[in-house]
Amino acid sequence: MKVVVCVKQTPSTTATLSVKGGVVSWEDPGGKPNVVNPWDEYAIEEAIRFKENRGAAEAVALCLGDPSSDEALKTCLAMGCGEAILVSDPALLGSDTLGTARTLAAAINKIGDVQVALFGKQAIDGDTGHTPVQVARVLGWTPLTYVAAIQSLDGGSITVDRMTDDGKETVTAKLPVVISFVKEINEPRYPSFMGIRKASKAVIPNWTAGDIGVSAPAAKADWSNVYPIPPREGEIEMIAGDTPEEQARNLVNKLFEEKVI
Repeated sequence: MKVVVCVKQTPSTTATLSVKGGVVSWEDPGGKPNVVNPWDEYAIEEAIRFKENRGAAEAVALCLGDPSSDEALKTCLAMGCGEAILVSDPALLGSDTLGTARTLAAAINKIGDVQVALFGKQAIDGDTGHTPVQVARVLGWTPLTYVAAIQSLDGGSITVDRMTDDGKETVTAKLPVVISFVKEINEPRYPSFMGIRKASKAVIPNWTAGDIGVSAPAAKADWSNVYPIPPREGEIEMIAGDTPEEQARNLVNKLFEEKVI
């Protein structure tokens, strides 16, 4: 059994984003504009634990993106994944979440012998959280979302704890499954020095749309009209008074005048 962890390369959380002429750009003062999507780090750690503790034959990192996304995959290798695959094709650029899901599902089928596909709960750029569930739908697998703990992996079934609005629930599903994780699942490890050196020399295979049997997606995200958020305007009025009691009375009177209370 193989475990696949799907990752995305996103702008750094410290980057400053701007919109000029309808185009989004970002700069990072730390000099590292792109990183592994932070939510995916928990999925990467769990994929490695599947290999170390749950009998998975291999942990494979999979990414759909432009050629520079191989840096995210090298991070996965440095952390402990045994294999990494990049799906990159100009025909796939601009795919919406459904197009992305269809592409990732096709790649997972090509990898073969996969029983578990892992995701972070969402990406910090698109922020939709749609892709894990859509991949599960395309594959015909059971989706287990917002997973905070894996209780057991017993033969052909898996039991997990899911976070809900009211707390947690424990569910059991038959394999194969697609799982998306929240941060409570684990503490991602840091890449080792030897892992970083080995990953830096890795040659990551690049699959095109034709390699996995998909065509250009019918639905694409349209980023042709992007506008900056209007600046927020406001003003401050200091409430004066000789004593705290007078200040409180003046504040209450002002709130009445403004019809706040």
